[in-house]
Amino acid sequence: MEYYSRSRVKRLLQCDEFMKRSLTFLVIATCTTVGCGTPGQTGAGAVQAAGRPLVSVTLVESAPVETTLDHPDVPNASEIWPAMIAGARRTIDFAEFYASEADTEALLAQSRLAPVVTAIEAALARGVKVRFLADAKFAKTYPATLERLGADGATVRLLDEARFAGGVLHAKYFVVDGEDAFVGSQNFDWRSLAHIFEMGVRVRSAAFAGALLDVFDTDWELAGGAVATTRVHAHAVVGDLATATGEHLEFAASPRAWLPDEAEWELPKMVAAIDAARRSVDVETLTYKTHSRDGSAFPDLDDALRRAAARGVRVRLLVADWSTKPGSEGRKALEALAAVAHVEVRVLKIPPWSGGDIPFARVAHAKYMVVDGARAWVGTSNWEGDYFTASRNVAVLVTGGGLPPRLDSIFDSNYQSPYATPLIP
Repeated sequence: MEYYSRSRVKRLLQCDEFMKRSLTFLVIATCTTVGCGTPGQTGAGAVQAAGRPLVSVTLVESAPVETTLDHPDVPNASEIWPAMIAGARRTIDFAEFYASEADTEALLAQSRLAPVVTAIEAALARGVKVRFLADAKFAKTYPATLERLGADGATVRLLDEARFAGGVLHAKYFVVDGEDAFVGSQNFDWRSLAHIFEMGVRVRSAAFAGALLDVFDTDWELAGGAVATTRVHAHAVVGDLATATGEHLEFAASPRAWLPDEAEWELPKMVAAIDAARRSVDVETLTYKTHSRDGSAFPDLDDALRRAAARGVRVRLLVADWSTKPGSEGRKALEALAAVAHVEVRVLKIPPWSGGDIPFARVAHAKYMVVDGARAWVGTSNWEGDYFTASRNVAVLVTGGGLPPRLDSIFDSNYQSPYATPLIP
């Protein structure tokens, strides 16, 4: 294997020095861009403990316009993304499934992605180094925004994940200045910010960002032609990251064989969380299947949920209507699980937009889980085998503090909303 540690370690040391000099700015910026002390929100008012770097975590959502799915106390990605980018001083590293801006003048005029792209262009103009990594397959479908960013000075690379692991670069995350990270279900897509229900987290932590950057730089090198055995280990393994508001954060990613540290594989972490459940497991996901696309069985998550239900744990699944087409593999898996005692499945369907049909939108696309109201997983993987074994995805696990119960209350409000109905066999 190849290691690219010297330059990255130097960057991390520079980042740590920058954090020491700029702590006051970071605390002020946290209050300014997100708000301090908001009930139900976490991480916004975090301050530095003596001798410890600032660590905070904040829920960030996107809700379809003309619905009641927005939660006023949770910041929107369309607000957080430009603010994060505007604060960049040295680097912004994006890893995105694809990049897609609105393609008509009327839609572009109201696009919430347009200010994000403008913020990136402003960052480039002031000398910030921007790297943008996208999936090679989907870049052929959505080339325009990538070409625009490249023309503006961003360095763009395309990763052929199928060549290495058999899947796609499905992750959606970015890191600012090696210390401020966003991970979530939101694609870099104008539809994701206004016409799809999404959930993500903003994490302020050089250690957490370092784990993301090791994954990013591994994929960046592979996309640049490096040998398949390349793995980047430039940062220390992420341990227990404690926030000032009581959350403990853990980094996770997929697929296992293509991680800088295979101990970070998210699937066993998710199974362990479900196996530890004593009262409840709540899951919202776009799709749910018990087989991979090649037809091989993928029982891991389904079996864990069944074990939990057998212990008397209440299991609730909220899936998008895309997952329940009659006769589909997803529907069969959901119907079989819904037949188990202590398991409930509901389908979330977003009504059409008054402005007309929007392809690949008006859907619930979030991917998160809450166990016992005390531990949460927020990621980029749908609940199908390929997302954990063949495609690049990333996630955050959060234990304790205010974030898991707040996320569970969001799940409950979605589950009880007029858009959610029981799955009918």
